[in-house]
Amino acid sequence: KQWYQRRVAITAGKMSDDWGNEPDATETWGENAADDNNDWSNNVADEPESEATDIFVFGKWNPGEVQMKDISLTDYVGVKDKYAVYLPHTSGRYSKKRFRKAQCPIVERVICSMMMHGRNNGKKLLTMRILKHAFEIIHLMTGENPLQVLVDAIVNSGPREDSTRIGRAGTARRQAVDVSPMRRVNQAIWLLCTGAREAAFRNVKTIAECLADELVNAAKGSSNSYAIKKEKSTDCDSALIPLL
Repeated sequence: KQWYQRRVAITAGKMSDDWGNEPDATETWGENAADDNNDWSNNVADEPESEATDIFVFGKWNPGEVQMKDISLTDYVGVKDKYAVYLPHTSGRYSKKRFRKAQCPIVERVICSMMMHGRNNGKKLLTMRILKHAFEIIHLMTGENPLQVLVDAIVNSGPREDSTRIGRAGTARRQAVDVSPMRRVNQAIWLLCTGAREAAFRNVKTIAECLADELVNAAKGSSNSYAIKKEKSTDCDSALIPLL
């Protein structure tokens, strides 16, 4: 205990002797700066922020190049900006709330629509591979960005006018109505996938080839497309019904 008290007293004496003898930081600033040979040009904080790299679908197709020809569908066809994804498998709960599926990337919506008819339910990785192969075939056939072809096909395949039932069972009649942008996108996706599925049934052509043909024909507005034929028949039927 005495040894410890003596040690504390010696330390306290040294501190009191050296208390006012510390060099001033402002006096040695220039000297230290002159002696310092560090290269500050490589400082990470001084470098400008690098631009964010573009997100390519399947690592190959740039969604930033896609142009929307119908501005009414812009909010319901998610391709670029926050809807751009490397893989269209976001595992989002888009059916939990009404209209939330409009926030789903359009490529993923096509994939989910292809997973129909019982035996295909839940096979999302298989469907992703099918759409990936279809994009490769579309690029070989047209030389264009497959995302642009897909968006054009959806714009052309959605019916703009339809008919609905008015009145009760005894006095029911048909009434021509305009189709909302959300339903146009939904109908277009369903028609494209249905046409590709029916074309591939009992056919030597693969589902990827049939889907590529359907998208290309629909993007061109060709009547060889199942979706275009159905869209035109819907518009024509509703046009024959008089408006109120």
